[in-house]
Amino acid sequence: MTSTSLSKAEKSYIQAGLLATPSSRADGRSLTDYRTIALETSVAPLANGSARVSIGRNPHDGSGGTEVLAAAKLEVENLEQGSSGVEGGRIACSVTCSPAAYPHLSSSALDDLQYDMSTILHDTLTHRSLHPKNLGILPGKKAWLLNLDLVVLVDSGNIYDALFMAARAALWDTKVPRTRSVEYKARKNGAATSAASRIGGSGDMDVDEEVVSGFDTRQIQHATDFELPDYWDEGDVLDGRERWPICVTLNFVSPVHFLDATTQEEAATPLRVLLMFAFESEQSVNVQGMRTLGGSDLTSTQLAELLKDGEKYARDIWQSLNTKLKEENIGRIKERNKF
Repeated sequence: MTSTSLSKAEKSYIQAGLLATPSSRADGRSLTDYRTIALETSVAPLANGSARVSIGRNPHDGSGGTEVLAAAKLEVENLEQGSSGVEGGRIACSVTCSPAAYPHLSSSALDDLQYDMSTILHDTLTHRSLHPKNLGILPGKKAWLLNLDLVVLVDSGNIYDALFMAARAALWDTKVPRTRSVEYKARKNGAATSAASRIGGSGDMDVDEEVVSGFDTRQIQHATDFELPDYWDEGDVLDGRERWPICVTLNFVSPVHFLDATTQEEAATPLRVLLMFAFESEQSVNVQGMRTLGGSDLTSTQLAELLKDGEKYARDIWQSLNTKLKEENIGRIKERNKF
């Protein structure tokens, strides 16, 4: 679904430029060039991790381009029977589109678009192979729910690449609070008492009860609650942050494909192929997902070629994004050390 409606003549003109030798695009880019990508992390102070990504934004006045904001927020879930909590924690992804980003769409069409985006992102990021190991709190009792919410502020083309970049950056930025288990024991008869779940709150406790911290030298057999040892502490990075996938959208106008389409180019493209790749390292890669948008079909040979090229493009993006994320992290550390 695009935000631009083109006539047949306009579509033919754009396609002719893409198929020409050499190719010709309205902004002068080659078929495999991206527009300028800007990335910021920790942009939402109340979130556990956040990021803002823009593709093609004017560096002088900040106008134009595709822009996405992502924020990760952790909340505690109980694992009681009938609850939605999952042992080891879970992730929930949601995409909201600003009506200003799609002024041509009706309310129902905007809802459908948000649903499609949310489904693609959620199905990819919640795959068990990507699940972080540090979302559990108390086995069988409590775990973290990581809500990853993204907002499409502007869509000037290539929105899925921007969504996955923003999601990856926000998850990279996410810190999981450190916790320690707490057990409540009664001094008089030694019977263990259960405590209500709370984070850093002040609860009522019988004078005959004692709190046993997870840092106590006595071994705790059954932890009933947890606490945050240090409120000022940011916590630990989310496990497996190198693995969060990259999306590469290959816009296919047979027999060529091109990257980072503008809205006009998307409207002239009969088929878009979304390829999601997860990298354990520069040598290790998994195809994490694949979707097609459009009415055209691909042969098995064409698909194999697109997968091969897509992996190469994704690796370049993965390396560049990692470099920028590390620079952002170093910059924040330097800022903190000033105070």
